[in-house]
Amino acid sequence: MAGLTKADLITEVVDAGLARREAEQAVQIVIDSIVGSLQSGEGIELRGFGSFRIRHRGPRIGRNPKTGAAVDVPAKRVPYFKPGKALRDSVNRSDDS
Repeated sequence: MAGLTKADLITEVVDAGLARREAEQAVQIVIDSIVGSLQSGEGIELRGFGSFRIRHRGPRIGRNPKTGAAVDVPAKRVPYFKPGKALRDSVNRSDDS
């Protein structure tokens, strides 16, 4: 269920007036910047859109669904996106109004 893909996003940037190669580079720079910040443990805040953070999940004991055997699940860092109020409001806005 892919909605807007990276290629679609690049096309949107091209339609805004950038050359295709420049649009590809711009989109890739934004993605690389977000990934790099998260890898270094920093959060990203885009006002009016939302913020990206890292959540820490502690180690736990899980279960193998096939055998039911206990499995050690190590601690990990998980990327998390929290939408900003403006984004939430625009997504939840009624089409009737």
